[in-house]
Amino acid sequence: MSELAAERCEACRADAPKVSEAELAELMGGIPDWQPVVEQGVLMLRREFAFRNFKEALAFTNRLGELAEAEFHHPAILTEWGKVTVTWWTHKIGGLHRNDFIMAARTDGLL
Repeated sequence: MSELAAERCEACRADAPKVSEAELAELMGGIPDWQPVVEQGVLMLRREFAFRNFKEALAFTNRLGELAEAEFHHPAILTEWGKVTVTWWTHKIGGLHRNDFIMAARTDGLL
């Protein structure tokens, strides 16, 4: 398990700072399969996971849902035949917080 995955999410307030450019570069090293993306001006983390069929994709989605509920931090999840696309960002701050990188690393651990 990566160092990020071993961390716990902290409660995030609306005035919490977004990750800086330097923090983004550093934290991306812990989740190399994820991509930073911008949608409607909001920086997010996205990764597509491949599976052999819909049943495996759905099982992964359910494990991810349990993880998200346990941390009370919820991603956007698109489940399709043979793939699941996961997008993390912190809604309260409209961008990325360290929690998103922790959850991305923990998502990788579900495989």
